[in-house]
Amino acid sequence: MNGELVLVGSIAGRNVALPAADVASVSELEKTTRVPRAPDWIEGVGAQRSRALTVVNCHRAIGLPGEPAIDAEETRCIVVKLDEHLYALRAERILDVTTAQSDIGPPPVGLGPEWRAVATGVIETVFGPAVMLDIAAVIAGPGRKAA
Repeated sequence: MNGELVLVGSIAGRNVALPAADVASVSELEKTTRVPRAPDWIEGVGAQRSRALTVVNCHRAIGLPGEPAIDAEETRCIVVKLDEHLYALRAERILDVTTAQSDIGPPPVGLGPEWRAVATGVIETVFGPAVMLDIAAVIAGPGRKAA
């Protein structure tokens, strides 16, 4: 992982990272349409270049307490592809693409069960330590089984 490109963002004030190879794009997503009976971590659907995206609120999907502190002006989402479906992951902030400055290490014991369920480990970045996210676990939402 050391030297590989990662996209770094922030969820609940904690730095998170995704391998840049897993990111299709960072995209402006101004309009989201709610989907009736969708779980609360699914904000709805949006569109990118005429393709449908399922919009996932990462704070809620991880199962963190309280309301997400997503700035109403922040319309950018991290677009990822999983099982041939596109997902727009909404985080509090999207920082930048940078290189990992360490190999991936195990998640710290004090990380908490919600975070540990979606973390593949922790890396060092120019922004400080970042939790490497398991995209499938985030999309699955808080009812998932921890790995």
